[in-house]
Amino acid sequence: MSASPKTETAEGAETAAPLRLPPERAGWGATFWVLFGIVALGGILGACAWFTAPVVVSDWQVRGTAQPVPSARVSEGKCSAKLVIHICDVTLSVPTAQGSVTRRVNYVFSGLHVGDYSAGVMADPARPELVTTDLGLDRLWNRTITLLVLMGALAASIYGALLSLMRNRRAAA
Repeated sequence: MSASPKTETAEGAETAAPLRLPPERAGWGATFWVLFGIVALGGILGACAWFTAPVVVSDWQVRGTAQPVPSARVSEGKCSAKLVIHICDVTLSVPTAQGSVTRRVNYVFSGLHVGDYSAGVMADPARPELVTTDLGLDRLWNRTITLLVLMGALAASIYGALLSLMRNRRAAA
């Protein structure tokens, strides 16, 4: 049996150095749940990129030129709140000379709110396919910041989980 390494203090007394133990080896069950979490968070990150980000980008493109469209209609609309995060799904229809343009938009924004939301249909006359609502345009900065923070937190969580998984596997080997 070997003795623990000794270190000398400023007074000349010897003290035992603290032992450094490798982390406990994680079993395959723990690894499975970490990987499952990574896939789930990746799915949420992908959904943000697929459903929410394009609408934010197109709203930035028409924010200065969008005008109310009195002949347009909201065929479906629903908002729900999860603590301070609000998610609204709206289907918009705008009649044009070439036919009707239908677009489903998804808004995710943060804040405290009590009551109902109302939305008026807005569109750029030059690009009616980028139809949106005044609700989305009024909260454009909020939506942009919320999306960036949410996607950043998800990406950081995925990165941290992968890093932790690799460190534990390397230390156990």
